[in-house]
Amino acid sequence: MAIRLRLFASIREQTGVEEERLELPAGIDSLGALRAHLRGRDATWSESLDLSKGVRGAVNQRMADEQAPVRDGDEVAFFPPVTGG
Repeated sequence: MAIRLRLFASIREQTGVEEERLELPAGIDSLGALRAHLRGRDATWSESLDLSKGVRGAVNQRMADEQAPVRDGDEVAFFPPVTGG
């Protein structure tokens, strides 16, 4: 299964990745499973995608929770919380 991964703002800056096409191993079928898989890359990825820091995810440009399915061809994005004023 292949997806398009997009990272925004500080996550992009920390990991050095803006976008990549990613082949997923068997069993990665939800946003939460994908996040866990990516966090396993190294300490930078682990910290950058830490759910406790308010990092949100989207599947096909729609906000998604950790149980949201991820399917072949999907676009998955992660971004940090934003503030406004």
